[in-house]
Amino acid sequence: MAQSAFSLTGSSGQFWLYSLLGGLYTIGAGYLVSTMGPAGAGIAIVLPIVIGILIALLMEPRFGLFLYVHLSFLIGFSRFISLPIPLGLLVDGVLAITLLSTFLNGQRMEWRRLKSPAFALVAIWFAYTLIELLNPEAPYRPAWFFHVRPFSMHWFIVAILVLVIPITRKDIGILVVSWLGWSFLGALWAFKQQYIGLAPAEVQWLSEGNNGVTHILFGQLRSFSFYSDAAQFGAEMAGVTVVAVIRVFEEKKMLYKVAYMALALVFFWGYAVSGTRSALFVMLAGFPFYLLLKRDFLKLVIGVVMAVPLVLILMYTNAGSSNYQVQRMRSALTPMNDPSFLLRLQNQQKLKGYLEHYPFGAGIGTSTDMGARFSPWHWAAQTPPDSWYVELWIETGRVGVTLYILMLLGLAGLGVYQVWRLKDPWMIKVMYAFLAEFVGIALMGYSNPVLGQFPTDTIIFISTMLIVTCYRWDSQPKTESSDVTLYSHPVAEL
Repeated sequence: MAQSAFSLTGSSGQFWLYSLLGGLYTIGAGYLVSTMGPAGAGIAIVLPIVIGILIALLMEPRFGLFLYVHLSFLIGFSRFISLPIPLGLLVDGVLAITLLSTFLNGQRMEWRRLKSPAFALVAIWFAYTLIELLNPEAPYRPAWFFHVRPFSMHWFIVAILVLVIPITRKDIGILVVSWLGWSFLGALWAFKQQYIGLAPAEVQWLSEGNNGVTHILFGQLRSFSFYSDAAQFGAEMAGVTVVAVIRVFEEKKMLYKVAYMALALVFFWGYAVSGTRSALFVMLAGFPFYLLLKRDFLKLVIGVVMAVPLVLILMYTNAGSSNYQVQRMRSALTPMNDPSFLLRLQNQQKLKGYLEHYPFGAGIGTSTDMGARFSPWHWAAQTPPDSWYVELWIETGRVGVTLYILMLLGLAGLGVYQVWRLKDPWMIKVMYAFLAEFVGIALMGYSNPVLGQFPTDTIIFISTMLIVTCYRWDSQPKTESSDVTLYSHPVAEL
């Protein structure tokens, strides 16, 4: 009886608390609407959502990681809406609050995992970029902040989060589903652009800066979907094509094989309509690397035997030249016949003359968009890098780009070592896909700055840390009957 009375009292207290909060919110919303009009109504709607997200971030760091992933895809929609702050800074805020949340929830975090060699590699690179703030050659040092974020800061923060947060197998499944789901929507959006037409905001975006010149070639649109540009979209489509094809090979059930084959075809055509030639090398590197991971040399030889004739047809015949997408693929395999590629080589030769005397580069934030914005008179801002590694070379010098490449090689090597030790079938196929996509994107970085753009960098930052610590979710192989129990969850199957 006493217990019943206590429950009623507790429920009554909660009822009055919620009533009070609801009343205060109603009064506040009314005041905002009466004084600010439609803007006040917008604030009244958005503010409770923001407070709820903030509370969720502080209570559960894993929520922050998922929000980071989704925001990385949503950033592309900024061309459709006008916000008082750039969405990129919103991502910074989410990462910062999530990092704070890991400290607030420190008792249940796995801090010992920061002793990982992979974290040491990322931390060394981050430390180098911090020292670059003191680079005496930098013409405008505040620009450092804008480029250090994709260079190293985000990777460093994400490495801490992924390593110390107690991530579960289900979380990894949700990450994969989110990634493939957004990619599928991105492909559909690109098809709409290519075959139906562009939205007014997209037409306006093409008219700004140099976007129209780079995205409409010979009267043919290079679809960019809701990504930053066609190169970024093409890289993502090529990456998820590799992932989907790997799952076709790895899945046991025919239904899943068919589903992933359908996804692979959708993603591949998404890559094709992007007109991004260099993205072809994501697939040409990623899939053979997967076969090497499997140590299936028979299939590797078969794949080479099948691929070589196709490559030769593209390189030495005119078959399919009437199709724009096929012609773009062909030009990727014959770069010495491509004026834009030859111009890149000339630019790199010119930069070599400048950088010979700058082993630490011109300073972070001196090239590409930030250089054009803050120091347009400087030589580093006047030559387009057209490559992620060339951009690093300009801004951090030969010392910096060497450190960065060594970090990538180290992460790939650690990943191979850990994946080869896995026993769990589901974890093996997920990590194969992550690792092959990482290698393909890293290779494409020579021709495009995709490693420093959303959402590709987000997936790479998270997946590399998952790969090098994949032993956290490993288990012994199960019997066929126990496999059904372990992997029956729909998210786990993906």
